[in-house]
Amino acid sequence: MGLFSIKKLFRRDQARAVHVIRDRRRNFRTMPKKGAAVLVVDDSKTIRFALKKMLSQGGYQVLEADNGKDAIELARNHGPILIIMDIVMPGLNGFQATRRIRKMDETRKIPIIIMSGNKEATEKFWIQRIGANDFMGKPFNRRDVFQRLEMAVYKNEIA
Repeated sequence: MGLFSIKKLFRRDQARAVHVIRDRRRNFRTMPKKGAAVLVVDDSKTIRFALKKMLSQGGYQVLEADNGKDAIELARNHGPILIIMDIVMPGLNGFQATRRIRKMDETRKIPIIIMSGNKEATEKFWIQRIGANDFMGKPFNRRDVFQRLEMAVYKNEIA
């Protein structure tokens, strides 16, 4: 009888594992066009690596910058479909870089998602004022990233 209950328990765990996989695959995502690039701007290598891994697995090409000045140049030269930008960085911070990107004709229409570990309302207010499309708090998960990306790029809405 003890062996029977172990088998029954094992079957339950298998059913849960299958359900989790199916649940994850139930999230339908828009497939990016070939060569669609997302610019990730953060001074943390860990954050850039995590976003690069998520986005490249989703079919996006990923451009990386560790400061606002490099982000402006990459945005101007490569025309990404989206910019995900941190606020606190050395040199030009995320607010300053976003303002400059919004002033240039060739980069004005690129959606920008600002991310920060500080989720205060004052920061969200300034983000909207400088022209960012959305705000994403840290830490984030895969679902947050793709949901905000699709809202900003494909549906042209604020999440």
